[in-house]
Amino acid sequence: MSESTRAINPLRQRMIDDMTLRKLGPRTQTAYIRAVKNFTRFFGQSPDAATAEDLRRYQLYLVQQNTSSTTLNATITGLRFFFEITLDRPGVMKHTSHVHQPRKLPVILSVEEITKLLQAAGSLKYQAALGVAYGAGLRASEVVHLTVTDIDSQRMVIRVEQGKGKRDRYAMLSPALLELLRAWWREGKAQRKVLPGGWLFPGQNPVHHLSARQLNRAFHRALDAAEIDKRVTLHGLRKALTQCYTFWMFIDLQRDFLLGRVDCGQFAAVMNRLYGPLDLR
Repeated sequence: MSESTRAINPLRQRMIDDMTLRKLGPRTQTAYIRAVKNFTRFFGQSPDAATAEDLRRYQLYLVQQNTSSTTLNATITGLRFFFEITLDRPGVMKHTSHVHQPRKLPVILSVEEITKLLQAAGSLKYQAALGVAYGAGLRASEVVHLTVTDIDSQRMVIRVEQGKGKRDRYAMLSPALLELLRAWWREGKAQRKVLPGGWLFPGQNPVHHLSARQLNRAFHRALDAAEIDKRVTLHGLRKALTQCYTFWMFIDLQRDFLLGRVDCGQFAAVMNRLYGPLDLR
């Protein structure tokens, strides 16, 4: 074991402790540690010996390597945590900064394409799971963690526990989606795959839920089967719903404004919440 390796181990443990104290998620911790490891490989020494100029050189190196803005910003965030929190040296990061990320419109499937996608999903389980991702606007990790009791047919909502940001919330449940979920529930119950109070979308072992990776694979298989050649991701199903919802919300608001049902102040306030001031893209 080299001297530099021995020197970094206590720092790594302290950084892990600092992240644990702040209840950072496992993926965030992994990303932060990766950022420090990559910098250490570039620096060639223990990272606690780095200066502000060393961090500036590293960011310049990443830019010259055509590192994406997303990766670059994630790296800066991880390094900032290490130097400002773990080492208590905020001045070291004074020459580094986050970069602007171009905002691009997501690739969105049409209603006809989504219909073809769901029909090509194969099993009723995957049709229902992908239907929830689109119809309720849930993320893949949120879909696979749903239980049977999360479906509230009386209030027509879906309860999402500990979604992004560790927050609970409710998502809308349409009558068509409810019928699809009921069809899957009946089939899954008959096959003893859906257990009472268990996972709504179980894996091969009903005790465990379907993984987000399995759902993503099913999504891409359905894309191929439906012969949809757009470069769209599973997250794009959620984007399709939010884009459509925002569009129709704007149409309804604009109609009410023209009919005199809302005044200029109310119109501006809602538009600011939808898009932000002077950002009508």
